[in-house]
Amino acid sequence: MLEKTHEQKAPLEGDQLHEVRSHGEEGTVTRPYDPVFGEITEDGPNYRNVGWLGTSALMIKAQIGLGVLSIPQAFDVLGIVPGVICLSMVAAITTWSDYIVGVFKLRHPEIYGIDDVGWMIFGRIGKEVLAAGFVLYYAFVAGAMMLGISIGLNAVTMHGVCTAVFVAVAAIIGGGFASIRTLGKMSWLAMFGVTCLVISIVMVTIAVGVQDRPATAPKDIPWKSDFKIVGNPTFVEAVSAISTFVFAYAGTPAFFSFAAEMRNPQHYGRALLLCQIIVTVAYVGIGCVVYYFCGSYVASPALGSAGPLIKKISYGIAIPGIVATAMLCIHLPGKYLFVRFLRGSKHLTANSVVHWSVWLGCVFGITLFAYIISSAIPVFGGLVSFIGALLGTLMSFQPMGCMWLYDNWSKEKRKRDIQWAFMVVWSVFVVASGTFLMVAGTYGSVVGIIDSYQKNGGSKAWSCADNSNSV
Repeated sequence: MLEKTHEQKAPLEGDQLHEVRSHGEEGTVTRPYDPVFGEITEDGPNYRNVGWLGTSALMIKAQIGLGVLSIPQAFDVLGIVPGVICLSMVAAITTWSDYIVGVFKLRHPEIYGIDDVGWMIFGRIGKEVLAAGFVLYYAFVAGAMMLGISIGLNAVTMHGVCTAVFVAVAAIIGGGFASIRTLGKMSWLAMFGVTCLVISIVMVTIAVGVQDRPATAPKDIPWKSDFKIVGNPTFVEAVSAISTFVFAYAGTPAFFSFAAEMRNPQHYGRALLLCQIIVTVAYVGIGCVVYYFCGSYVASPALGSAGPLIKKISYGIAIPGIVATAMLCIHLPGKYLFVRFLRGSKHLTANSVVHWSVWLGCVFGITLFAYIISSAIPVFGGLVSFIGALLGTLMSFQPMGCMWLYDNWSKEKRKRDIQWAFMVVWSVFVVASGTFLMVAGTYGSVVGIIDSYQKNGGSKAWSCADNSNSV
């Protein structure tokens, strides 16, 4: 039996992989050692195998999902100028939050997920609260993606079968791809998914620009876009619209996992920069163009704004992109549970029966949970908005402000100069603004759920009705 001693040396090429020497009958064997995954051997998966371009693709896919399709509707609520300003502010705050994730990971290589941050800063309670929030958030978003896939399949097949069957098919496909063990192998699927989704959205953007009027506009009278430069929303409407922007950028908690599986985490910054540039340009460009041509008749999701034919084609192209998002949203909480159960065990990186049993159990357990909530809970769209406002904001704003303060507050860690004072103010602002958006957005979501029930009594569980008619 090998007696292992962990003799950490300098990082290899800056990627935080250290060497561990195992002494035994075979002599001294030196293997790469990761603070999270342990020894990296040829007998198991190599979790540290994602390049910076692949990381950027995963980051983009974690953010560009169904959220981008709701941005034109949010512009209709706020007006195009306030909408762009609010979107840009959310982009700036979340970009800083995402950057802090990479910095914190480099300083604390033992960090794997946002729950580890909770433990480090707030103790056991912080760990469990953020852990539960992370799993629930992505499980609910995965459920929303399953519904998105079912909408696409209904649109393409003209409601070929019962919608409940399409949701089940979406769960099987999403769970199957999510069972791929390493993000390195999933990065290519993420790139393909991003490409498909962007193509479909650009197609709709071009179509609404060349068509006489959007699909839902009146057909019997002359029509001109009624887009608003400045809107006049109520407080609830404004908060809900801003929450849409937050949801569109709320991939931050996933970035811990992406950083943990990079070959060289020092390249995290370049991956993030590429991601945020592409995402923000897409959000602003697509949102402005679609809203300018559609005005108040913009559909949400926006793929239904250009008429039945374009809707069918665009959804057909977008389905792989929505599947890729569902795959990530199932994989991430499944991987978190897997690492938490087996961390420190040889089974984490070995192709053993225990390894495969725990891994598949975690992935398919999340898949089943997401399928149940996507099929069984009435007013699901409102409930997802509620979870996004409550948990998405919580994990994309407040912890990152606390992370900077944790690493820089004491005099021993950072010289207290003007720059330090500015960053303290900024960090406190991020925490405060995140808390406000969380509380206000949750309130707005609850009001929206109540209004939905008052209008139509909610939706039925496991319904066969065509859910693409309204989009």
